Amino acid sequence: MLNGYEARRLFHKGRGHGGMLGVPNHMLDLSLPPDEWFDQQLDHFNPTDMRTWKQRYFTNASFHVPGGPVFLMIGGEGTASPKWMVQGQWINYAQKYKALCFQLEHRFYGKSHPTSDLSTKNLVYLSSEQALADLAYFIRGMTEKYRLPADTKWIAFGGSYPGSLAAWLRAKYPYLVHGSMSASGPLLAIADFKEYFEVVRDDLLLYKTSCIDAVKEANKQIHLLLKHPIGQRTINKLFYLCDPIDVKNKNDVSNLYESLAGNLAGVAQYNKDNREGTHNITLDTVCDVMSNQSIGTPVHRFAAVNNILLQASDEKCLDYKYDKMIKELQNTDWTPEEGARAWTYQTCTEFGFYQTSALTTDMFGNEFPVNFFIQQCSDIFGSSSSNQHQMQGIERTNTLYGALQQYATRIVYVHGSVDPWHALGITKTLISQSPAIYINGTAHCANMYPSSPNDLPQLVEAREKISNLIGVWLTEKELTKITKNVE
Repeated sequence: MLNGYEARRLFHKGRGHGGMLGVPNHMLDLSLPPDEWFDQQLDHFNPTDMRTWKQRYFTNASFHVPGGPVFLMIGGEGTASPKWMVQGQWINYAQKYKALCFQLEHRFYGKSHPTSDLSTKNLVYLSSEQALADLAYFIRGMTEKYRLPADTKWIAFGGSYPGSLAAWLRAKYPYLVHGSMSASGPLLAIADFKEYFEVVRDDLLLYKTSCIDAVKEANKQIHLLLKHPIGQRTINKLFYLCDPIDVKNKNDVSNLYESLAGNLAGVAQYNKDNREGTHNITLDTVCDVMSNQSIGTPVHRFAAVNNILLQASDEKCLDYKYDKMIKELQNTDWTPEEGARAWTYQTCTEFGFYQTSALTTDMFGNEFPVNFFIQQCSDIFGSSSSNQHQMQGIERTNTLYGALQQYATRIVYVHGSVDPWHALGITKTLISQSPAIYINGTAHCANMYPSSPNDLPQLVEAREKISNLIGVWLTEKELTKITKNVE
């Protein structure tokens, strides 16, 4: 180990450190709202359980006028940031439509601690169903607190997993939520999310054919190097591994391949999205390195990409040890970045979303198949996360919410073609009252971030369409009139 240095996974299961939705970039010199707390029931579905806890939320009432709408931003699998209360596209919409704004942090993330710890017996209270009920009771609570008229229109906003919640909230509680903007929301729960890396491969192909060819060759060279002791030492050195590779440990080898593939996935998922902390590392950056023969062989270039990302994240080495990862995810204490265990629990019990190598064996080999991820759930949470339990949980989620068969009205589904998560979302309009906006060339939740002079014209247009659509919802005009403009 490198001097006992504690490294962290930069990107794991499609989730960056801190959650999938980032923080808005180029922070303005504006004061941030304070933490506020809402009394919430621990279990909304057991009327005999009267236990409560305090859920964090933020408020921005600076734009609101009497009779105006209320905008609700849904928190997700990370700490809720108050920066979203003063910038981002939804704030632009709030200024335009004079909305009262709230952001509710998701239970078990950030400072919203419903239980004393993150033990498996307590995580039974972590689910999308409980989160949706939290939102419903919060809406009721704020309506009473602010004495809002009964006909006040609430519009929900969410990106990534909260994008899914935004769509499901409108479908499940239509009498509370008038409309929803669902950005990059995966609606289909699935165990073998093999399409994820297929989109990453397509993204790399869009830049340079030599880029994807070099990635394939690099992984072939890694495969050969791992067969010999000298080659193993070369891998340790090239990729700055925190611990020397032990090829007899198949889980370590799979985790190494998945970590290196995750480097590409993280860049693709957030390519040019204008969030905080991107360090200007884009698909162009990756492909320029992978195509630069002066750096050395493809494996040397692949290592160079890895090192760029390590340096940008202030990490000294690549942490890939399977047992160490499992031990960290078994930690039940509330830690500064506890979201990793909570999100892993949700994937193991509700969603799957395991980004496997099944469709991209030409790039990575089949080194991280679905069983590799299923095993992780059992190793972290015990027998309650067996293969059978995971498959039942995924089937239950699709049964509860309808997967890709969504027919609720006044929802706009927004996806970017570069974002691998669009493969599990609605990218084509099913009903005219809930249009889909598919933005070529943009990444995960790109439409939610502050605008930039470098934004693609189609991204600018999509934001304007969303704004106009919200205006239609709020004025109760015929929804079909706007649909032609959106599609």
